Amino acid sequence: MTTSARRDEISGNVADVRARIAEATVRAGRLDPPQLVVVTKTYPASDIAILAELGVRDIAENRDQEAKAKFEECRELDLRWHMIGQVQRKKASSVLTWADMVETVDRPELAVALDRAALAQGKVLEVLVQISLDVPIRTDRGGVQLDQLDALVDLVGECPGLSLTGVMAVAPYPGDPDEAFGRLDAVVQRLRSRGCGIEIVSAGMSDDLEAAIAHGTTQVRVGGSILGARPLVQ
Repeated sequence: MTTSARRDEISGNVADVRARIAEATVRAGRLDPPQLVVVTKTYPASDIAILAELGVRDIAENRDQEAKAKFEECRELDLRWHMIGQVQRKKASSVLTWADMVETVDRPELAVALDRAALAQGKVLEVLVQISLDVPIRTDRGGVQLDQLDALVDLVGECPGLSLTGVMAVAPYPGDPDEAFGRLDAVVQRLRSRGCGIEIVSAGMSDDLEAAIAHGTTQVRVGGSILGARPLVQ
């Protein structure tokens, strides 16, 4: 596919997704459409450059090494980089060289590692606590369990190198995203009642963004509906 054709493809897809977001926002009786974050994991830096031309500023990746390389290629594009993959403690310092936000803080050990890395680099890292919505529990998808959530939120709030700005979640699959995001909204309201400063709710992807918007998400993460079936980079 030529660069021009790829730009046309991505442009059309971005327009379609933005229309879906706008329509779902109206149906939910909201005035504030959620932020669009485009998931570019496995797709080339050239796609990110096209997204930047189209006004997309939030880019999500899930692997440190791949993201770091793309970050270097796109350094001049004024983008905001989200880490949405699971982070190993030993990779904390490396992730901080490119990520503006880590959305997958789901255990105390990771919070402490990111805090130490941020302080060592003279930064304050914006983070989201990832909440597990899986019933029964699945340990392969990440996310803190609800009975451990308050303790983790409190710990992150005490870390001087971290700024807790919200939560992230993935709807169970298979499962009912409407029910899952309803449960997430109830958790968010409870955290806000505790004064936890939850501003960002990152939930909803290509197949379930409408359900997430109906339940108050402020940020959707969309990959396939925008970047399509382009061959993946190795």
